[in-house]
Parts: sequence; C-alpha cells; structure tokens
Amino acid sequence: MAEILSPTAPANGNSLSTEVSSSEVYAVFGAEPEVQAYAMAKYSRSSLSMKDSLKEISTQKAEKFLNTFYFQYGHRSIADLAHIALAIERLSILAAIVIADEQRWDGQERSTRYQDFRKSGYYTPDFADDTAARDRYRETIASLFSGYEAISEQTFRYLAEITPKPPEMKQEAYDRTLKARAFDISRYLLPLSTNTSLGEIVNARTLEVQVSHLLSHTHKEVRHLGELLKKAATSAAYNVNHESWKNLVESIREVSPELGARAEAELLKEVRVSPTLVKYADPNAYEMETRRELQQLAIAMMGSERIDEAPPVDLLDDEPLEVELAATLLYEHCEYPYRQIRCAVEDAGDSRRKEIIAAGLSHRGRHDEMLRSFRAGQQFRFDILMDIGGFRDMHRHRRCIQIEQQFTTAHGFEAPAELGPAGALDFYDRTMQNAAKAVEAISAGSSPEAKENAQYAIPLGFRKRTLFKMDFAEAVYISELRTGPAGHFSYRNVAYAMFEEVKKKYPALAQYFRVHDVHQPVDLLQR
Repeated sequence: MAEILSPTAPANGNSLSTEVSSSEVYAVFGAEPEVQAYAMAKYSRSSLSMKDSLKEISTQKAEKFLNTFYFQYGHRSIADLAHIALAIERLSILAAIVIADEQRWDGQERSTRYQDFRKSGYYTPDFADDTAARDRYRETIASLFSGYEAISEQTFRYLAEITPKPPEMKQEAYDRTLKARAFDISRYLLPLSTNTSLGEIVNARTLEVQVSHLLSHTHKEVRHLGELLKKAATSAAYNVNHESWKNLVESIREVSPELGARAEAELLKEVRVSPTLVKYADPNAYEMETRRELQQLAIAMMGSERIDEAPPVDLLDDEPLEVELAATLLYEHCEYPYRQIRCAVEDAGDSRRKEIIAAGLSHRGRHDEMLRSFRAGQQFRFDILMDIGGFRDMHRHRRCIQIEQQFTTAHGFEAPAELGPAGALDFYDRTMQNAAKAVEAISAGSSPEAKENAQYAIPLGFRKRTLFKMDFAEAVYISELRTGPAGHFSYRNVAYAMFEEVKKKYPALAQYFRVHDVHQPVDLLQR
C-alpha cells in the first residue's frame, strides 16, 4: 500500500501528526443500493470511513436523508451512487429499442445472431374494437415468422453448400457458426413485435429519468413498461440467495428457535432496491408538450414535400449553431433527410428558427434536462439510413448523440445479397411488400393508437433514419470496430461508409483509421 508522509510541524509550534498514513482500498458487497448511495454521499458530510458509515446507517436513515437532500435540495448526483440490476422479459423489440435509448444505460439484449426467435412469440397491441386491423396484424406477423423460419433453413443449406467444413472443425461448431450467419440474413423478416428480453444495470438517477421518459411515450406498451420498472424498483426484489438462506434458517431453527427467528429476520427480509429515489418518477410534461408542438412545426415547415434522395451515410457540413438546433429539433418528427430539413430551416429565416428553438424549451420545468436535440456542436455528424436490425447494433454506441426518426416503411427495405443465389429473393420480396401493405392498412384503422400499433408489424429489414453526432475518436472507434470481418454485413457497410466519408472530407486523417475493407471476401466460419 502507498505510504503518505505527513508534513513536518509548522514554525508556530502547532504540531501536525508525523505518523505514516496508509491508503486503504476495499470492495463493498451486500449493501442495499440506496444505503450504499447514502454511505458514499456521507464522504462530503462526515469524516467516517465507509465501513463505519455503513454500520451506522439503517434503511430508515437512508430514506430520510434522500428525501431531504435528493428531493428537497435537488442534490440529484447522490442517485448516481445507487446502482440497480433489472431484468425485463417478454417485451417487443420495438420497446427494447426505446428502453436501450439512454446514453447512461448499460445492458444486454437477446441476440438475433445466436438465438432462434421462432419460439419467442410476439406482442399484440390494443386494437380496441378494430377486429379487422387485429386480424390483419396477426396474419401479417404469422406470415413474417413463417418466412423467417423458411429463409433461416434455406440460407443455412446454401451457406453449407458454398462453405466446406474444415477437417479439424467439429460438426456442432460448424453448424452453429453457419446458423448464426443464416440468422444474420433471416432476421430481416423479424417484425418489431417479436418478443425479446434484456437486462440493465443503471444508477437510480438514470432509472428515474428512464421511467419518466417511458411513461411519456407514444406507445402504450412502452408506457406500461415504465410502470413496471417503477414498481420493480420500489417493490421487493428477487433475492437469488433466498432458497439457500431459507434452508439455512430452518437448520438454525432446529438448533435454536430464537436464533432461527433472528436469522429469518436478517436473511429473509424483503429488499427494495430503490424505494425512495424512483418513487416520484412520473410522465414528463416537458417531453410530451414539446413533442406535440414540434410535430406541428415539422408539418408546417415540410408540408407534404417529396423525400429527397440521399446517400445511406451522409457526413454533414458545418453550419451555424442556430440552424443545427432548429433542424435537429424537427428531424425526429418527420421522415426527411437532414440536408433537406436544413435547407428548409435556412430558407425559413431567423425568426422562424427562433420559434422552433423556443418551442423546444418553452415547456421546460425547473429540473428538466434539455432535450437531446440540444446536444449540438459535434464535428462529425452522420445522417444514416440503414435497416432496423443493423441500427439495433449501431444503437449501442452511446458515446454518440443519436436522434432517431420513427419506424416507417417509407424508405423501403434492404435485401441481403445471399438471398439471390440461395433462391429465396422472390419469396423475400413478396413477404416484405405484403408486410408494407399491411402496415399501411393497419395504420389507417380506427384504434386509438393505430399508427403506433402498425409499427409493430414492420420487419427489421425496413430502413430507419438516425442522426449520429460524435467526436473524431468515436468516428474512428465505430469505423474500426464495426468493419471487422466477423460482424454483420449491414453495419460493416455503414461503418466503412463512415470512414470513406471522413476520408473524402478530411483526407489527412484517413491514415489514423485501422479499418477492414468490407469489399474483401469474408471467411464465413470466422466469428
């Protein structure tokens, strides 16, 4: 351990300790998240060690402290110290994308590469009395899952035909690797309604913001998940040790009923991971009212203009900050490329730009963070149009500022190159086109959230537009990581296009990118 020598005594005679002081570092285990947060927060208000603080603190003390300093005085950083693990199971892929759309979020979701989603089931939204839309929805989902199964099998056979098994490779490993490659292709047919599961580890402040965002969402399923997350944080948690500790308590009770009762009270007590810090998470009026106003402004600004052609990956030019803010605020509320929106914003004049920016702030409350659209000024801004499945992978890069547009069929769909030689392209095209027609019909239905309900029937192969803002280091990181030959071909192409866009605009910087050329052949057995 490091030794820190105290200074010598000062000239005025007031001696300071000359004893050697030793640093101490230790991990802490077993403290409830809010108790741990209180103990860490005490460093700023007490000279006690962490061990002494934890011995002194009770759950009641922690709740009283947090109610005072977190809610009354607004010291919200305290909640950064309480980390919570949550499991969210049997939710749609659409909802999972919304939940994962948090920069301070850490988690994992089921992989479409390594898991077969045929038995996952799917989410059915509330169609109220619109039975025709419900029936069309179920028929469409059934067709997509049937197509997913057929193309999984057909492309696996094709890949096996063109990829001989190396003698040293076990048959099981060979089959597993090629099935993963086949799932990379068939996943394009999975609808957004497909059930998935995810786990997340977040601090309590992030969870509070996340719950508030979910409760304010446009989709009923997402709002319900916000309620469930809030309940999970404030209700009794699943105790992984409960059964073993219960058996231990029974053994102690046989020896001493009195000790058994004490052991039961200590070991089997209910633990609530965040009973205080998340209890006031409610729908966010700022988010909901601003969304309503910006949707109206986007319609007024863009009208029914035709969507301009734009490259799949477009590295944007520099512009005045006011133009970027106004264009970004409108971006997520329409389906147009960023350049087209920016031209409209530039032509609209200064007063209209101020109106748009003001609309993004006029409903902001005292404790509301600014909308993500205001995180502006990054040097590298890519307007990216890619399939939803590939976007899910790119979505994990949370050092970026990501401004998403809605799920839609307006931009068409991708068709993996392997479908043609596998003899599955015509079948795939028909299935995707039928899905697009169904989405349009369901969207025109009579249920309260008809447009939102229709989005669940959109397959992952349809394209989605997202604005990615980042610094140079992140542009290099994504380009290097996502062009790797073991990756999915969708995001490999996008990441390489990002590199090429930077190379065109900043040729002197291209030498610092260690990318893989996506035009080179790929060993399908490499993982």
